[in-house]
Amino acid sequence: MDTTIQGKPAKNGKMKHPPGLYLLFITEMWERYSYYGMRSILVLYLTAELFSGGLGMDQGKALQLYGIYTGLVYFTPLIGGYLTDKFIGLRTAITIGGITMAVGDFTLFAIQEQWGLYIGLLLLIIGNGFFKPNISTLVGELYSKNDKRKDSAFTIFYMGINLGGLISPLIAGLLYANIFYTSTGGVPVYGFKYAFLASSIGMIIGQVTFNLLSKKYLGDIGRTPSSNRVTPTVKGKAKPLTKIEKQRTAVILILAVFTVTFWAGFEQAGASFTLYTRDFLDRTVFGYEVPVSFFQSLNPLFVLLLAPIVSAIWLKLAKSKRGDFAIPTKMAFGLILLGVGFMVMVPAVLMTGSDEGNVAVKATMLFMVVTYFFHTLGELSLSPIGLSLVSKMSPIKIASLLMGVWFLSNAAANYLAGQVAALTTSAGYLEIFMYLGFAALGLGIILLLLSKKLQKLMHLEEFDDDHVAKQMNE
Repeated sequence: MDTTIQGKPAKNGKMKHPPGLYLLFITEMWERYSYYGMRSILVLYLTAELFSGGLGMDQGKALQLYGIYTGLVYFTPLIGGYLTDKFIGLRTAITIGGITMAVGDFTLFAIQEQWGLYIGLLLLIIGNGFFKPNISTLVGELYSKNDKRKDSAFTIFYMGINLGGLISPLIAGLLYANIFYTSTGGVPVYGFKYAFLASSIGMIIGQVTFNLLSKKYLGDIGRTPSSNRVTPTVKGKAKPLTKIEKQRTAVILILAVFTVTFWAGFEQAGASFTLYTRDFLDRTVFGYEVPVSFFQSLNPLFVLLLAPIVSAIWLKLAKSKRGDFAIPTKMAFGLILLGVGFMVMVPAVLMTGSDEGNVAVKATMLFMVVTYFFHTLGELSLSPIGLSLVSKMSPIKIASLLMGVWFLSNAAANYLAGQVAALTTSAGYLEIFMYLGFAALGLGIILLLLSKKLQKLMHLEEFDDDHVAKQMNE
């Protein structure tokens, strides 16, 4: 059995978090630096002409490939979570994943051909499968099941994700569009490959930090497979899930279905939003043309500004007589805010149209800024809360597996995001943005109506120290 170092409230009453949370914060920050730096320019790299440093892909094909890649990135955590639960420790899985992703980014830098692209993306997909579900599970293991700081902890952890996501598109933009940008005979040549190299270096820094400091700040947490920590059963067989565990698992699966719509809309950031920004927005500020990738730093910037506020609100509500909003209610707010964000883009598209070859008027960048603001509020209401839900509700024996299932909903959503974005080449941006907006608003309202029923199935009253101790010893 693991010897854990769970953080506890200080004797003076202040709600402090264990130092291991901040090590995982830094590790995740560098991994997200690697991912978002590459993602922010992927579609631009795929669609740029060969003589401009890209691969010259058709726009529709590039968007579909983007959807397939990001979908698989969120599918492989299901496999990685299962393997970790059964055979390897969380920390070993995180290291395997990190090294594999660093090699994948380096492959994109070293081989500027389609076969190099596919090898690099495959390595990134495999590496993410080992890394993504297990670092989130490791955050949950720093706390007891009933710890009220868990929602706050995942929001802080989410800030690490977004700190990496803030910095990387800016660095990627400077590298490909400024520092390594050249012009040959009036033809632009972009330095995309150097942005890929920067992503690889970031991943290496994160892994070195994690492996040097994990023993000090994590103790033995995550060193052995989750299956080794489940109490053996009568006749040597694993105990079946209890009725309550089954109902909690059902809640996780139901809410995962709703998140598909959220992420299918949210992930337009790297797909249709990227191309719309490139072709239809006036990006000139005081004579400087803002690189397209910079806009993908808006979401993490807003997260860093708003996450401490949201985290404080959750903690204050948890201490109040009324209590915090139910998790399904928070997630419903997330869907509604996503829908509002898409509605903001409707007047912009009415102004510019959808034909990039015939743009009479370009829209102001403020439309995209406000859209990212609403999408970020929605994300903070849904994503870190969802991670906390899985950590809190999952039976120990299948904790990493269910985290993988949660990311499976992201896989379906990201694949759909690419397919939907590709439709903008035929249906146009107006129709796609409106449909996504109405779908998010409608499902958000439905989830609000289901919130009380789902809350009942979560059996939160069972989360007390005595009950948890009894279950572990049965």
